[in-house]
Amino acid sequence: MNLKGIHHVSALTANAQENYRFYTEVIGMRLVKKTVNQDDTSVYHLFYGDEKGNPGTELTFFEIPMAAKNHPGVSSISTIGLRVENDAALEYWKKRLDDHGVKRSEIVERAGKKYLDFEDTEGQRLTFVSDETNHGVSSGTRWVHSPVPKEQGATGLGPVKLTVRKPESTVKVLTDILGFVKTDRSYPSPADNQPDILVFETGEGGNGGEVHLEERSDLPPERMGRGGVHHVAFRVDNKEELYKWVEKLNSLQIPNSGFVDRFYFRSLYFREPNGILFELATDGPGFDTDEDLDSLGESLALPPFFESKREQIEAKLKPLNTKRS
Repeated sequence: MNLKGIHHVSALTANAQENYRFYTEVIGMRLVKKTVNQDDTSVYHLFYGDEKGNPGTELTFFEIPMAAKNHPGVSSISTIGLRVENDAALEYWKKRLDDHGVKRSEIVERAGKKYLDFEDTEGQRLTFVSDETNHGVSSGTRWVHSPVPKEQGATGLGPVKLTVRKPESTVKVLTDILGFVKTDRSYPSPADNQPDILVFETGEGGNGGEVHLEERSDLPPERMGRGGVHHVAFRVDNKEELYKWVEKLNSLQIPNSGFVDRFYFRSLYFREPNGILFELATDGPGFDTDEDLDSLGESLALPPFFESKREQIEAKLKPLNTKRS
């Protein structure tokens, strides 16, 4: 029962069409699935990733029209990492982000790796991280039709940063329950008079298996909205192993969702003590289960258990053009 790394991160947007434009045309990711939020089929759920949405490459968004702006704070997933091949790619991204009017930082070093922080059009906080010195979880396969050159494109998800007020309880869940290992690569907090940020890793480690834990006593609780992150999912090999995780959480009397069939993968959800939502998700079956690889994301895909309601579901959705020209 070993987690293999980060599976996906799910965030919130208030504008699916603009979200699609930014992540495909500016960041160069592929929309691998245009579907609906299975807990609220009146809104889109968009999945971006590498050429086929391999586990560890998926950045997903729930569309919540008219959602208020996210107010950052504790009990949050405060930064999403995107991996690039090397340090030189970060220089490429400085210029590309500037050319598209994207708010960014300068390149900085944290825990021995180089980062470039930026925000999307709704204030979502992201960072490109260089794989120059990365040794660990393998990256994805870049999509051949991406507008970003192969050598500079995003290859998958990098570290996620959790911001909490009481780190001890989150550390206990990460290490004692989920099997993460604390590294010796902590680094200074950007805030005055706050402890160093801790680095944990799972699976083979490296950028695709890291969680960074930030303690902040100077922030209020986050008020989630557009530009905020809903949850982070970690990779489980298969559904048989996922059932074992359900048993483990139940034996520890940790409230959880139980086994959930999302069709494209199987899931288990629970909240750690600071209130951040964790998901464990299986590597398969995958996003090419119900669509041809060449046309992923171009049409509305529905799991079989929603197919009989397609007409009603489509009637409630605002048209979203994702056809590739």
